[in-house]
Amino acid sequence: MYSIRIEGDTRRLIRRMRGLSEVDVRGVNRTLAEAVRTSTRERFKEERSPEGRRWEKSIRASKEGGVTLTKSAAMKNSIKSTADNSGFAVGTNKIYAKTHQFGEDGRKITIKAKTSKGLVFKIGDRWIRKKQVTIKVNIPARPFLGLSEEDLLEIKSTLEDVFEEE
Repeated sequence: MYSIRIEGDTRRLIRRMRGLSEVDVRGVNRTLAEAVRTSTRERFKEERSPEGRRWEKSIRASKEGGVTLTKSAAMKNSIKSTADNSGFAVGTNKIYAKTHQFGEDGRKITIKAKTSKGLVFKIGDRWIRKKQVTIKVNIPARPFLGLSEEDLLEIKSTLEDVFEEE
């Protein structure tokens, strides 16, 4: 059996430990999750990674104006958070989020028509109709998930406030 022996006046330590047992851990995790979720959504406006690096401008944003990764704001609006007593998570359920987070470098994908009419697109002056098309995908990484330096400072500050109250 292993044990620790503390000698001396331990009343303050014991009071503090009892106080910590009454901390609303789930509530603290919810607060942290919401702060990180808000920060993550803000990255779409700033077009920056958690490390502060600017995203490479998308072709659409370059041609049409606007902000990279926010044509419809669907991915930004899909950022959700969850928290419980064991921790918190911030993320999205969008299937294409992984591609934007990590990028794609030359992977071939096949796009299949959803209807019998096929896929219709214009090349030069000609309209083309196909049942499926295989293309190479080159999309630069535009990370939006992760903890920034500001996030870490916010987490530290929140936890310090919680422990000071006890």
